[in-house]
Amino acid sequence: MFLDRLFRPKAPQAAGRALYAAVVSRSRRTELYDDLGVPDTVEGRFEAYTLHVVLLLDRLRGQGPHAVEISQALFDTYVKALDDALREMGVGDLSVGRKMRKLGEAFYGRVKSYESAFAALPDAGELEALLKRTAYDGTDGAAAPRLARHIIAERAALAANPLNRICDGHVDWTAP
Repeated sequence: MFLDRLFRPKAPQAAGRALYAAVVSRSRRTELYDDLGVPDTVEGRFEAYTLHVVLLLDRLRGQGPHAVEISQALFDTYVKALDDALREMGVGDLSVGRKMRKLGEAFYGRVKSYESAFAALPDAGELEALLKRTAYDGTDGAAAPRLARHIIAERAALAANPLNRICDGHVDWTAP
């Protein structure tokens, strides 16, 4: 009984983990890859996961100290999952740190780029250009406008989610 309480994750950590589970579920939908043309590659999946984490962080931004704790827990869970994925892919212990640093830099670059693209809305040109450089890198990026519309709809749906529900680890995404 005592040990249960001692080792039970605190509410923000539990919410961050639940939000990350929602990100994973949403990012694995075949519609992203089949209908919206995100390449079903390691890089494409990284972009899908990162995009959904960024959308949730964007929703929690400026919502007070509790939301900050949950954002941090979401980010920490995301980073741990990346580390675990690298190790599962066979990346050696000596290389993991270097690769994690590169992924961290990529993540922070994406966050800044998405913030700028979101600030430019309703003009979706910057968002489409960002998607062509990231999610559609190595392809013609013809589906970027459709993915941009999808992201805008996801962002609007997250804005409509009650903050307390998100802070409890529950997310209602848009329909595909």
